[in-house]
Amino acid sequence: MTIADVKKSAQDRMNKSIETLRADLAKVRTGRAHTGILDHIMVEYYGSPTALTQVANVTLVDARTIGVQPFEKKMASTIEKAIRDSDLGLNPSSQGDMIRVPTPALTEERRKEMVKLCKGEAEDAKIAVRNIRRDANESLKKLVKDKAISEDEERRASDEIQKLTDKFVVDIDKTVAEKEKEVLTV
Repeated sequence: MTIADVKKSAQDRMNKSIETLRADLAKVRTGRAHTGILDHIMVEYYGSPTALTQVANVTLVDARTIGVQPFEKKMASTIEKAIRDSDLGLNPSSQGDMIRVPTPALTEERRKEMVKLCKGEAEDAKIAVRNIRRDANESLKKLVKDKAISEDEERRASDEIQKLTDKFVVDIDKTVAEKEKEVLTV
């Protein structure tokens, strides 16, 4: 393993942390409808739990309504029950073979809770990035111990990894600030 390998590995893992943060933030409800909030809902399909997106077509009807079109008509009641029983607080209604899921407007108190949730997700992402930095620095120390690199090279590489960490922490802060603005917009 070389310094370049350590840096590349750290950068790849930090990128994955940012992607995970974005995916987690996409699930946070903002008062506007988006299909991502139904992604984690599981539906009983022929005796086995299946992701909603695999048994129905999920689309946006308008800014506050999600449309769920089951691939099989007999699945409509099961899908409706799964959405109602989820922890999202949504109340779907059937209209023929289409299920409409209106997203209620968020109260000010609920918006503040969502902002706290976003900040918690951001803190988790920062912890993950710092853990990656720690792992990379340990790898560099191991390279010094194995006499593969000098202490000066290790110090320079550690500084570069710190700069990389700082860059990703700033990215996390920007991402969360955007989401907070989106959540607090009425």
